[in-house]
Amino acid sequence: MMDTRFGGSSAGLLQRLRPTRIGVADLREVADGILPALATTRLRLDIVQRPGAGSFVVLEEDERTVRVHLSDLAEQMTRAGVRSTATAISAALASWVAHRPVTDAAAATGGIAVVDWADAAQTAVGWRVVVRRGELALPWTPVRKAGAAEVHRTRSAATGRSHDVRLDLRTEGPVALWSHPTAPLLATAALVAPERMIDRIGAAGLTMPDMQVVITPHRPVACAGPGIASRLAGEIPEASVTLPWPRLADLPWL
Repeated sequence: MMDTRFGGSSAGLLQRLRPTRIGVADLREVADGILPALATTRLRLDIVQRPGAGSFVVLEEDERTVRVHLSDLAEQMTRAGVRSTATAISAALASWVAHRPVTDAAAATGGIAVVDWADAAQTAVGWRVVVRRGELALPWTPVRKAGAAEVHRTRSAATGRSHDVRLDLRTEGPVALWSHPTAPLLATAALVAPERMIDRIGAAGLTMPDMQVVITPHRPVACAGPGIASRLAGEIPEASVTLPWPRLADLPWL
């Protein structure tokens, strides 16, 4: 699976097959220049030197901490196909920082409920809280010490915000497609209110009382009658899950 944490600096297939090695010294030089500019009042970014252990990049934001050896980060960038120019390394570092774990505070104040894959094999889906960072929609994982009431409040608030996500709806024959212009995973935010989806689809000219949804997270959500939804799921190349709309409320939280 392609590593997307390094963003647009990651090259295509040929570059990943024949990568140019990212040197630790080059990465350190770029990091010294860019990390201070990426820090905020809540986000601390440091390079820590430990005798006999080398250098580490440390990200600290509220209760979340990421610590990675500089040589490991250089190797990950090499495998991802990041080009060995200062510009590409700088962009990759900025993307890596943007992909940092979501804090509890960010999830509580800005989380959005979406449907995402529940397993690496992409055989099941469930509800997840994500937080926007630019064009990214990043998952929130509750810390172990988080209480059930706190997690419930965050998830409930995220479900409420999903109603306000602006999505594009278009119809192609008997199929209705929901999409988000910049963050594809947010298309599934519509699924918090399936009856409202049915109403909007009806206003667009399609009657779909027995609507089924074909869910492929990070792709548009397709809605159709049972027979057409089943055929559509069999034709698309990506893994998908097809559900009658009443079952959406029974999906587990991830």
